[in-house]
Amino acid sequence: MIRRSLIFAALVAFSGTPVWAISQFAVAPQYDTTHVYVAPADVDGFVKGFLATFGGTSTKQVVANVTPTPSSTTSQLLQTPAGTVSLFGFKTPIPYPFGAERTGYLVTDLDKAVNAARKAGADVIVAPFPDPIGRDAVIQWPGGVNMQLYWHNTKPNYAAFETVPENRVYVSPDAVAAFVRGFTTFAHGKVVSDDKKAPGVEIGRADSTFHRIRIESDFGKMTVLATDGHLPFPYGYEMTGYEVADLDATLQKAKDAGVKILVEPSQSGDRRAAMVEFPGGYVAEIHSVAKH
Repeated sequence: MIRRSLIFAALVAFSGTPVWAISQFAVAPQYDTTHVYVAPADVDGFVKGFLATFGGTSTKQVVANVTPTPSSTTSQLLQTPAGTVSLFGFKTPIPYPFGAERTGYLVTDLDKAVNAARKAGADVIVAPFPDPIGRDAVIQWPGGVNMQLYWHNTKPNYAAFETVPENRVYVSPDAVAAFVRGFTTFAHGKVVSDDKKAPGVEIGRADSTFHRIRIESDFGKMTVLATDGHLPFPYGYEMTGYEVADLDATLQKAKDAGVKILVEPSQSGDRRAAMVEFPGGYVAEIHSVAKH
């Protein structure tokens, strides 16, 4: 009894709310998307480059208002074996704070998920609102990390990924503990690695180290990079890391489709990674992992 009380107290101190007091609202990684905003003139080029690089298909493009105040954007979903993108080409100015949210996470109950995120330490910066196919809200975690939560009127059914992408989150050393506590509590996530001296080559600084934490949950994978902010371009601009079986072959497909290779492949541990820029300015990390 004493042991259980101590564990309970430790969890409350760790997150502010015990993990079991927050329900699980995740569905699966294939329902979680990276939000990509490009100029309308770059939409077709981005679609061509992204699908040529990773394979997959796009839903039919529609024009809709996807924000709680009046706006207009093209919208389509790019679904690939390595990750999904919600692509927006706004025809009007983008209402604040949209464009700063990095991901959209499907949840089983939007109102309850928003309340759970709040209990876990997130700010609700856009209260729930209707969109053409469901409802959405935007939350912000410690460190200034914005995420959109969404719910569909009609339950979607998407194929599982061949490789699960990672949400790449840059935060300061001051905010990293609060961010990890809050997000893992909300997501029922687990820290699968915590390297306080990760190789700096992973952030373009081969002569240094930084603090890297990897998290897994039913929302998918996340890599948290706690740095001093002294980052060479393009590090810090990428939102997602895509895992592929053959990095060189994938990069060749990307180049053939007009994608820029910003950082040539480098090795760090069992991962070999490069940085690319798709038409429209979307920066991504692409990596392969050695199989043991």
